[in-house]
Amino acid sequence: MQRPIIPYRAALKKTARMLRKSMSYPEILLWKELKSRQIEGYQFNRQRPIDHYIVDFYCKDLQLAIEVDGDDHQLPRTREHDFNRQEILESLGVEVIRFHNNDIVYDIETVVDKIRNWVKEKTGT
Repeated sequence: MQRPIIPYRAALKKTARMLRKSMSYPEILLWKELKSRQIEGYQFNRQRPIDHYIVDFYCKDLQLAIEVDGDDHQLPRTREHDFNRQEILESLGVEVIRFHNNDIVYDIETVVDKIRNWVKEKTGT
């Protein structure tokens, strides 16, 4: 089955490159677990442009975006923005999983297990 190609704004490429160079500590920790096809053999990219947004991590074969949220994502304005953004991503066929910074820093094993279980459930493996 061929996956759909999701367009993105070319202007976001420069910002995505900059974000890759300035990843937060939780993002770095999670990237160490996602890179090199460590999750069931699937390739993830970091700071990936999709449509008008940049997601923290993305697997195009699974159409899975993983977002790392700090405390500011609990603010009403940010929560509303995240909700609207997620609705748009989902309308493009992208599923979004969110993790809080603290979950990654203090319990990375559970985070990785949740991602791995999502992948297994989605792929039937």
